[in-house]
Amino acid sequence: MSESYNTQKPLLEIKNLKKYFDKSRGLFSKEKRFLTAIDDVSFNIYKGETFGLVGESGCGKSTTGRTIVKLYEPTAGSIIFDGVDLATVKEKDMLPYRRKIQMIFQDPYASLNGRMTVTDIIAEGIDTHKIFDDMPDPNKAKQERIYELLESVGLKKEHANRYPHEFSGGQRQRIGIARALAVDPELIICDEPISALDVSIQAQVVNMLEDFQKERGLTYLFIAHDLSMVKHISDRIGVMYLGKLMEVATSDELYEYPLHPYTKALLSSIPVPDPNNPNKGSRIVLEGDVPSPINPKPGCRFASRCEYSKSVVYRNEGSKSFVDRLEGRIARVTLLHPETNELIVKSNQVITREIAEYIDSLGKDEFVVGRDRCFSETPELIEVKKEHFAACHYINDLDGTGK
Repeated sequence: MSESYNTQKPLLEIKNLKKYFDKSRGLFSKEKRFLTAIDDVSFNIYKGETFGLVGESGCGKSTTGRTIVKLYEPTAGSIIFDGVDLATVKEKDMLPYRRKIQMIFQDPYASLNGRMTVTDIIAEGIDTHKIFDDMPDPNKAKQERIYELLESVGLKKEHANRYPHEFSGGQRQRIGIARALAVDPELIICDEPISALDVSIQAQVVNMLEDFQKERGLTYLFIAHDLSMVKHISDRIGVMYLGKLMEVATSDELYEYPLHPYTKALLSSIPVPDPNNPNKGSRIVLEGDVPSPINPKPGCRFASRCEYSKSVVYRNEGSKSFVDRLEGRIARVTLLHPETNELIVKSNQVITREIAEYIDSLGKDEFVVGRDRCFSETPELIEVKKEHFAACHYINDLDGTGK
């Protein structure tokens, strides 16, 4: 899209969206355990564009899509579609908006009712929204529409009376796309629509979605973890990690000049089919495990795996003792006793007074700890340069070349 996004009115505005799932155990449990699937996420999608949402499994991508269409009720925040905040719309009043916002689901096997024919599956939305009720012959108009949709997605009229189990995965996903298109939506949430398909079929489905977008002026939220495919289809891309947006930029800008350390690691994992590629072997391997999304601690969600969250405490600096300066900090390395291999402190563990004295007794001249700000303050998504946003306290200190 050639026009600057700043001059357009968004079709969809997501503002401070949150979705928490209560995982407390027992009716009288004193400790409340909330799984923070989406935590304070904000982004816009403009009419006619494709906004890609990427991230590793469990980061909250699919939950974001399902919350936008209100399959999940949002915990907090706004979902403003064409000027109306859907988060405040009651379920009984959602029908007109469900026609405008449709969803293509990830699993083509589970998302189609096995007891319904293809005609019944596609007709369900048409009947619900009474699209052809004003026609002289509603049933004939509906059947012609179904045939037209099937042919537009690469299937045939004779497929209309078959059941889902008679189709391959790629054909089932085409039926899912036809179902979404049946009610003439404005926005389609594509929840990993190609992840369960063969590579050759993936390209066909993506090309088909692009063709429909040009013909019908559709807007897509394209959720996926296939980074190469997301770059191909998206105008802008948002990168999620553990319920938070880490970076948002145009497709070309994000892939050429990633800013956030997580985005750099994610992009470095894309396999390049070129044995002579000079960047071969330059993959950034993240250390440690993804933290638990249940009752997350304050600070940056990526801090426990980020190289830039590390700082060094030296023995011979400052007025305080080495032990005092270590106590209460977050260890960013795992330390074993040099002789017994006994575990002294694990990475991302709080250094107690006892551990600090143990480190001091080993005669260490320095120790790697976490930067206080990374582990105590949650960074905001700020505009670093035009239409390029990132959430990192030290974003201006990082190398923007992606190397």
